[in-house]
Amino acid sequence: MPTVEEHLITKPIKDPYVRAFLNVMFTGVWLQQKMGQLLKPFDITEPQYNVLRILRGQNGEAMNLYEIQNRMIQKMSNVSRLIDKLVAKKLVTRRECKENRRRVDIGITQKGLDLLDAIDPAIEPFFNQLNENLTKDEARQMSEWLDKMRDE
Repeated sequence: MPTVEEHLITKPIKDPYVRAFLNVMFTGVWLQQKMGQLLKPFDITEPQYNVLRILRGQNGEAMNLYEIQNRMIQKMSNVSRLIDKLVAKKLVTRRECKENRRRVDIGITQKGLDLLDAIDPAIEPFFNQLNENLTKDEARQMSEWLDKMRDE
């Protein structure tokens, strides 16, 4: 397996903190590209997929834009435009809240749920590849280290 230095075509990185930082950044971009490739046949982006997964987790309950934005992996200011695209694809609905007309509730449609059901098996081989490269204990340890790295 190639090292981060080999991927970046650079000399050995001596500072372990710099090497870890670059490795996390490189791997994050690699993961995003892989997800993008997997989602492309479904005509959906990773942020759109993230929104659909968030809404699926609500088990039929609607959410407002602010709640969705707070739960997204990639925090973005244009969540409203992202929702507009999902509405145009008929994957989500946008409804004015009856109790507060300034609030807009977003819900996933059956078409959105069906799309996620179609995507899940397509992504499974990618996760299986990760399972082959890491043991469960290694995956747990890596998650703990990444949580620790973000400790603010």
